[in-house]
Amino acid sequence: MTDAFTWILAGLAGAALGALFFGGLWWTVRCGMQSNRPALWFLGSVVIRTGITVAGFYWVGADRWQRYAACLLGFLIARRAVTYFTRQTTEDRHASES
Repeated sequence: MTDAFTWILAGLAGAALGALFFGGLWWTVRCGMQSNRPALWFLGSVVIRTGITVAGFYWVGADRWQRYAACLLGFLIARRAVTYFTRQTTEDRHASES
C-alpha cells in the first residue's frame, strides 16, 4: 500500500472517530438534559467516547506520526461537520417553535 493511500485511510478513520466522538457528545447533551440522572449520562459518555477515540487513534496511528497527523486532521474535520449539522438542526427546531 502506498503512503498516500494509507494517510487517506487514516484521515477517514479519524473522521469516523470524530463523528462518533462529537456526535456522541451532542446526543449525550440532548439525552442528559432530559434525564433524572444527568451526571450518569455525562460520566458514562465521556468514558466510553474517550476510550473508543484513544483506542482508535492508537490502532490507526501504529507508531507512525504521519498516520497520527492524518487521523487528527480527519478528527478535526469531523468536529466542524458535526458542529455545522447540529447547529442547523437546532436552528430549524427553534424556527419551527416560533
